[in-house]
Amino acid sequence: MKVAVAAGKGGTGKTMIAVNLALALSAGGSRVRYLDLDVEEPNGGLFLSPSFEEEADVFMRVPVIDEARCDLCGDCARFCAFGALSITPRGSMIFPELCHDCGGCQMVCRRDAVTWEKRHIGIVERGRTPGGIDVIQGKLDVGEPKATPVIHAVKALADPLAVNILDCGPGTGCAVMASVRGADHCILVTEPTPFGLHDLRMAGRMVRDLGVDGSVVINKDDPQETSVRDFCK
Repeated sequence: MKVAVAAGKGGTGKTMIAVNLALALSAGGSRVRYLDLDVEEPNGGLFLSPSFEEEADVFMRVPVIDEARCDLCGDCARFCAFGALSITPRGSMIFPELCHDCGGCQMVCRRDAVTWEKRHIGIVERGRTPGGIDVIQGKLDVGEPKATPVIHAVKALADPLAVNILDCGPGTGCAVMASVRGADHCILVTEPTPFGLHDLRMAGRMVRDLGVDGSVVINKDDPQETSVRDFCK
């Protein structure tokens, strides 16, 4: 089972909920694996205190242009929707941080001038807590804009025999969608403020569009502020 814990904004207590859910399930006898998918700033390990014993690198492919074969036709640059390639009369330019590794530039090249090389974008660490909870976390390299490949690498290590707690990053962008997609349930953590309600609306639409069953935890609840509870009804 995969239970995602997400939030439309940062600072709502998402990781606190995810960590304590993992601890409670483990204390109740469940087999638990904690996957920290907030790869830009994973901090669940600060509370669970695992001993990390394994580390694996995560790479993406980026194109390499063989200038001897390239005739500067520009088909690859025109195909790339992300602007990762530029063809000028003097040659080709590649912007690795913009490449999404779709393979399209190689597909449209008529002279077989496009090959690939690997670019390091992050790591995945595996460990275990003194209480027996498996902890897997991803760490994105500093300055690297694309978190989803690291997230996919962490999710690939989910345990089919355990309750997998997916501690997602904040927001509703591509990285969070990649984290929540495929979960059996998603807990949205919010707070009783106008900002909390605004971002909960977006997160709720995201979960619904992904076809994932969801629920809401109102952290730091204020009995006088009913807007979030009214929305949930």
